[in-house]
Amino acid sequence: MKFQLREKFAKKPALLFFLGASALFTFSCVPPENSNTGSNVNVANITTNNNTAVDKDTTTTSEASALGEDQNPTSEEVEKGRLDEDWKSFVQVDPATEKAKTPDTEKYSDISLDSVNTKKQYTPLIGDVSGPSVFRAQLLLDHDQFSPGIIDGKWGKNTEKAVYWFQKKAGLPANGQVDQKTYQKLVELSGSQDKLISEQQLSDKDVSGPFVKIPADIYEKAKMDCMCYESLTEKLSETYHITPDLLQQLNPKVKLDNLKAGDKIVAPNLPPAADSPKKDVDKIIVSDGGHYVHALDAQGNILAHFPSTLGSDYNPSPSGNYKITSVTEKPTWHYQPELLDGGGGKDAMIPPGPNNAVGMVWMALSKPHYGIHGTSAPETIGYATSHGCIRLTNWDVLALSRRVKAGTPVEFSDLSGRSDKSDGSDSNGNSNSNNNSK
Repeated sequence: MKFQLREKFAKKPALLFFLGASALFTFSCVPPENSNTGSNVNVANITTNNNTAVDKDTTTTSEASALGEDQNPTSEEVEKGRLDEDWKSFVQVDPATEKAKTPDTEKYSDISLDSVNTKKQYTPLIGDVSGPSVFRAQLLLDHDQFSPGIIDGKWGKNTEKAVYWFQKKAGLPANGQVDQKTYQKLVELSGSQDKLISEQQLSDKDVSGPFVKIPADIYEKAKMDCMCYESLTEKLSETYHITPDLLQQLNPKVKLDNLKAGDKIVAPNLPPAADSPKKDVDKIIVSDGGHYVHALDAQGNILAHFPSTLGSDYNPSPSGNYKITSVTEKPTWHYQPELLDGGGGKDAMIPPGPNNAVGMVWMALSKPHYGIHGTSAPETIGYATSHGCIRLTNWDVLALSRRVKAGTPVEFSDLSGRSDKSDGSDSNGNSNSNNNSK
């Protein structure tokens, strides 16, 4: 994973094609010019494989994105927006239950195996703080399926949103702060407080590649076997849902790229993945203003929360009610330059991988050319804008995709701050109102 400001060459809406195991998918994250956006797309068969969320050995850092080249923020821009609170304008925030203290009790450099597993939890967590207590809270949120996005040991808006919605589900005062009652409920629901991280022995599968250098030229990319990870550090970072910097902080004397099968590293203990995940998501809510996705059960309760990157005013995400029509893991990108900027050049098939244009999963929506998908830059989720689609981290989108089915409703909400004011039609073109997530 790399931070870099990418050149935005998609001047016009684009049409992209993705290949599943046996089906051809046509879409882009903004409808192509002169397209009939009110019509239904053909429903393709759901195609999945048996790989787990971290089984991406044949898959690296891609320069491609869903419209050819999204413009991701730099690390400095992400840091600047870390404590942004614009999302709070779309929710009702309860008063704080504990008085904020001067954030001098812990620091990032204190993070270690011992400090995370055995030291005191400081509360409340809010504002410009970092260290073992923040890391511990992020791990518990991840266990409880209220994702903070990529775990970095630093307080930020993705973590605060996850805490807020966790509090709403738990019936606690919803203020986004990790107070003592919130922390105890996190521990209670996760079933674990001790050994959130541990020394773990790596297998052949954990360290296997291939690892490749991704060229800048699109046609050179098409010659590759996969959009694979560029390094073992990158692979391990996504495997354990944490930033490369935090993984290195836990293993200060280890050269992560040189690890071999049998070596040991300190890393999070992730909850085991279900062998056969239940198709228990009855509805998906996408908050355009809040930049998050909620998976709801049949009673409207939040099963899972995911921070997301959505469209900008220039290329907005849709509004209204739609449905998931298909789910595809490891899609292949059909690059079509004439639909990007009207220029020349040949089509190219870009191979699948975690850093492909849509990461590891594409969930097509009944609004033509839109979908929910992964990303090649998990550190930018919630800080960047897309070309209209809904981006999650690769591990979050894979977890969500295995709990939905074709026909699962998707509702876009929280559009009041958006300048375009889309028509709000549903998958059949019927008008409906835009309601905030409940």
